[in-house]
Amino acid sequence: VQLQASGGGLVQAGGSLRLSCAVSERKFNSFTMGWFRQAPGKEREFVAAINWDGRARTYADSVKGRFTISRDNAKKAITLQMNTLEPEDTAVYYCALDVTSAYSTRTSSTAPDYRYWGQGTQVTVSS
Repeated sequence: VQLQASGGGLVQAGGSLRLSCAVSERKFNSFTMGWFRQAPGKEREFVAAINWDGRARTYADSVKGRFTISRDNAKKAITLQMNTLEPEDTAVYYCALDVTSAYSTRTSSTAPDYRYWGQGTQVTVSS
């Protein structure tokens, strides 16, 4: 299983970025997908998750109202639309796949629940 994240970059505070994650898993449509991030010197933290059919979505309090997670099962991809970015959003962003969540409404915010991870994409927000 391979996950390929893209779309990171440098943006000014208040700006927007859209991250994408393409997944090679044949049964992608069955599983919950998540986004996590890790800033320098900090632990990896949960950002957002979406269940297999998109009906269940969970966000970290710090991004609620600013970030939107979505998925396109036909393209085997998820996206993270990030608006009103803040310098505190600066981090490497990782997409991840939870293969224990088949056809469920579970959207875990716990990193160990996700078995497969992408390589990460850097997001830098300048003040």
